[in-house]
Amino acid sequence: MEKKAKRRAVAEPKFYIKLVEKDKDILYHLKKFFGCGSVYFQKDTRPNHQHCYRYEVYNRDDISNIIIPFFKRHRLKFNSKRKDFETFCVLMEMMANNMHHTKSGIRKMFAIKQTMH
Repeated sequence: MEKKAKRRAVAEPKFYIKLVEKDKDILYHLKKFFGCGSVYFQKDTRPNHQHCYRYEVYNRDDISNIIIPFFKRHRLKFNSKRKDFETFCVLMEMMANNMHHTKSGIRKMFAIKQTMH
């Protein structure tokens, strides 16, 4: 059995949607619809960028039991987003199998995550 990793890298899955400030009500509706997550203000001081809001779900149970099943039932339309979602599901499965607790597992997960946009 492989020794548990003393990790610097941590696997913390997050589902989020970021929209410009004027569209923040959409994010509050999503929070109500899904019944989980939080909406955050995200200040952006970069030139030519607007302040944004994020709807974020970081609870693993909510991601596994609410967010992932929803998007499996309602397929994403854009190929790049759909591929990222499929990759996210693979990473969540790896976490369910505790691969994020070993050095080799965390390295493999990091390499897979790097393929996402």
